[in-house]
Amino acid sequence: MRIFDRSSALLNLIFFIIPFVSCSANSDEPSKPDPQPSDHSDITLWLTNPDKSVLFQKQDITLNFSTSTNQNAIISVDDSQTFQTMDGFGYSLTGGSAMHIYRMEKSTRAALLDELFKSDGNNIGVSYLRISIGASDLDDRTFSYNDLPAGETDPELKKFSLAPDKTYLIPLLKEILAINPGIKILGSPWSPPAWMKTNNSPKGGSLKPEWYGTYANYFVKYIEGMKAEGIRVDAITVQNEPLHPGNNPSLLMVADAQAEFVKNHLGPAFKGAGIDTKIIIYDHNADRPDYPISILNDPEAKKYIDGSAFHLYGGKIEALSDVHSAHPDKSLYFTEQWIGAPGNFPDNLQWHTRELIIGATRNWCKTVLEWNLAADSKWEPHTDGGCTECLGALTITGNTVVRNPAYYIIAHASKFVRPGSVRIGSTLNVNLPNVAFKTPAGNKVLIVLNNSNDDQRFNIRFAGKSVGTLLKAGAVGTYIW
Repeated sequence: MRIFDRSSALLNLIFFIIPFVSCSANSDEPSKPDPQPSDHSDITLWLTNPDKSVLFQKQDITLNFSTSTNQNAIISVDDSQTFQTMDGFGYSLTGGSAMHIYRMEKSTRAALLDELFKSDGNNIGVSYLRISIGASDLDDRTFSYNDLPAGETDPELKKFSLAPDKTYLIPLLKEILAINPGIKILGSPWSPPAWMKTNNSPKGGSLKPEWYGTYANYFVKYIEGMKAEGIRVDAITVQNEPLHPGNNPSLLMVADAQAEFVKNHLGPAFKGAGIDTKIIIYDHNADRPDYPISILNDPEAKKYIDGSAFHLYGGKIEALSDVHSAHPDKSLYFTEQWIGAPGNFPDNLQWHTRELIIGATRNWCKTVLEWNLAADSKWEPHTDGGCTECLGALTITGNTVVRNPAYYIIAHASKFVRPGSVRIGSTLNVNLPNVAFKTPAGNKVLIVLNNSNDDQRFNIRFAGKSVGTLLKAGAVGTYIW
């Protein structure tokens, strides 16, 4: 998590509490992934208003396509234009998030997990999680899976152990996988073990070249260890925020070093171990598209790489399309954006929907992940020097749950844009930024933000017919047909 140079575009948020919603499903089997429109209406609308008068609620209105015309703005949806296939939407499940959720009473935790990871009823269908390989700055302490006394080394990783994750994170992931066995998990390291680094510290420093091979095997042991726990790691990023060594933990890894590590160590180690976990590079801000492009320009490194990951604490989201244009055969992922406490709900609903849910996906991202899933009312835990104002999607105090802006931002996409959905064409309007998808079941999903200061009436046009609708200023609507 970036803690020293927040973008001015990231505005504060306010807490708000709504009643806890119990799940309606009684089965541990995955729920049907593709909610259908209601019988009386061609289109179903789920709405969030910035004044919180409506918070991700299905609207009891009739929206039917017809040949009628009017003078209002038009968003045309074209499913003959296809772009990237989506992996999912979700959150970072930090060590602190796992701790707060796992400490809840079993029945309350089960209801919350159903609400988060099932997609039927009022559940929001989170389909992608990012976890830290070792500690992130939102753990209660720094740790790796191979911590040693000062001066010791372990070239063969004989003391490697996932024990730090076995109290909360691994048990919680097992409960999540029981609900949704297909959920994708991304692992990201904040730091290698300190003894592998130039400064022998969890914070800052660089990976010593003599430990490149050992660190590659550290990844192998991690993936194999998680597999032994029944947890498949679909992808890893090589390093969280490699150009931000001021966090705790952190690591400076410039592009040339990352290319060398992937090309001559990590990629061959995965190949030799028969590991098909995806390797994703960069995992930092949109202001440095040159970093991943330079690595992908090396064909020997590129052959091991699935794609590049981004945050948006710097730069513009449109820069991601530059990476796609340079290497259209490689994937893009949006993996982190914080919401700062105490906050401003209308501003963050608007900014995150426009820049991430709409902006990142329109610029080729297969995932959109918010940072982070849960914290307490004091925004803890965090390491010494870690993020002190990171507002979770949930605030958890004992068994009490507060649903914060990131909960609703992600819900507008995750519930309906199921894994395997394909982004399709839709016309942009400066006042009505939007993005459209076709789901595996054939449904169309259109997410629209009213980015203006006035209520907006507009038309959705598809297959030669149109339907009129309205969004209040700053509102977000997800339309499904």
